[in-house]
Amino acid sequence: MLTQTQFKPAWWLKNAHLQTIYPALFRKTTRHPSWHRERLSTPDGDFLDIDWCGHGSQPLVILLHGLTGSSKSGYICGLQHILLSQGFRSVTVNFRGCSGESNHLARCYHSGETEDIGFVYQTLRQREPNTPFAALGFSLGGNVLLKWLGEQGDKLDLFAAIAVSVPLVLSICATKLDNGFAKIYRANLLRELKQYISLKQRQLEQLGHHAEAKKLATVGDLTKIDSFWQYDEQVVARLHGFNDVHHYYQHASSRQYLKSITVPSLIIHAVDDPFMTPAVIPTENELSPQVQLELAQRGGHVGFIAGRIPFKPVYWLEQRIPAFLHERHIPT
Repeated sequence: MLTQTQFKPAWWLKNAHLQTIYPALFRKTTRHPSWHRERLSTPDGDFLDIDWCGHGSQPLVILLHGLTGSSKSGYICGLQHILLSQGFRSVTVNFRGCSGESNHLARCYHSGETEDIGFVYQTLRQREPNTPFAALGFSLGGNVLLKWLGEQGDKLDLFAAIAVSVPLVLSICATKLDNGFAKIYRANLLRELKQYISLKQRQLEQLGHHAEAKKLATVGDLTKIDSFWQYDEQVVARLHGFNDVHHYYQHASSRQYLKSITVPSLIIHAVDDPFMTPAVIPTENELSPQVQLELAQRGGHVGFIAGRIPFKPVYWLEQRIPAFLHERHIPT
């Protein structure tokens, strides 16, 4: 189902770039007092750090952050506060190398990597077989989530899923970031990704994992990379077994999986998202009956900031997301 959101952008943040940049520059990132970390050992000999908020037996929401994000990202911290106040526990999955410590393998995370979310889900589900679970992803994390939901079909026990500002067609998004003001976002993201790879390689050497460090060395010099097409060709495709960047984009883009989703799901998307173009938006025929796509004409990328008073933002996602969870969760 395709609908229009009730979101109305703040009059002082109507521009898509302002909606996108404001929270990154001005939002404080404070964790809830009940926040605590757990390290999970993965089947391939690595680890994932997951960050909990809340205790007890309340319903659990699994959170997935965006590219170069983490559990410290403002949209994650803010949402964990709100979810706890609304009766939901939450746990953020830090993708490999995003928790503040490089992981122990050359393997990284990318837009189509769904094994780790599957592993976390199965681990937590075995611990809590009767707890109501939901899942939520932002940007890259939203793409991972939707792809995983489509791959798994009816094998999952989730009462709801939500994906925000998803790059549903990666090739379109990569090209969009090569143009206009979007090149500023591209430059910042690529700088952080290059640092991620460089730091990972150094730490693998320090840990004595020379074979894994050598795998990273084979991607070559990253200094001349200035587009996602280049980065995903040289790094992501090479490290993760794709034939080339086209193979990666085709395999990892989540739009093709929407028809197979059986979990009640909400996709929140702004038409003016500066990371992509309207061409990524699926038609109603591409959505399964369980998928609700809410479009806002404005909202930027993971922005959706309302509020009448300048510099007193209202983060609308923190109203809409709990509302959808409550709609879908029927206590037994």
